[in-house]
Amino acid sequence: MATLIVLRHAKSSWETSAPDFRRPLAARGIRDGVMAGRVLSEYPLDVVLCSGALRARQTWERAVAGGAWCDEVRFEDDIYYGGTRAVLDLLRALDGDIATALVIGHELTLSDVVVELAAPSELVEDVEDKFPTSAIAVLDVPGAWHDLAEGAANLTRFEVPRA
Repeated sequence: MATLIVLRHAKSSWETSAPDFRRPLAARGIRDGVMAGRVLSEYPLDVVLCSGALRARQTWERAVAGGAWCDEVRFEDDIYYGGTRAVLDLLRALDGDIATALVIGHELTLSDVVVELAAPSELVEDVEDKFPTSAIAVLDVPGAWHDLAEGAANLTRFEVPRA
């Protein structure tokens, strides 16, 4: 059994002239990223797959400040540009010795990943309803990463840590 954790980036700032890919976190996002890190510190992370977008990178930095840690962090622009299929492809390519993977990215992609992989449940309905900034979804994934299948995972936790 593997664990997949999905984290939507923290609240980003709209007070910038930078292109979307380079938008930074807002003050609330900086605070909420630390709170997300406190939740993530409960999990021994083997790999982090993080969007290359600035707000996602900063979310990981803030999560580390909150106690999260991982030796292997991969910044993947496909998480920003590629959508649901790209994220699933990255997950299916993970080595079999990875027990816990964290994906940090964007909406609507992340809720689609969770809904596609998870068996129907009330928690899945909550994800379908809204997957806000800093939201964390934790899925138990049976079998190997390369065998990720629709509806095969169990969504065990869904929360939105806020400062």
